[in-house]
Amino acid sequence: MMTAMLDYSKFILEKMSFDENLFEKELRKSIQNLENKDLPQLKSWCDAKFGDLYPHLIDKTFEEILTEKSKIF
Repeated sequence: MMTAMLDYSKFILEKMSFDENLFEKELRKSIQNLENKDLPQLKSWCDAKFGDLYPHLIDKTFEEILTEKSKIF
C-alpha cells in the first residue's frame, strides 16, 4: 500500500520534471523524507516515468542519499 507521502512525492516530481535541477532537488528531498520501505517503489516509479529523461540523475541521487542515510544508522 502506498503512503500519502509517496503519492505526494510523485506528484511533486511530476510537476518539477520540466527542469533537471528542480527535479533533482525534489528527488533528494523525497528520498530523505520517505520511509525506507517506500524507496524501492519510488525508484521503480522514477525509472519507469523519467528513466528516458534523467537516468543518470536518478541512479546517482538514489545512491548518494541512500549512502548518506546508511551512515546515520
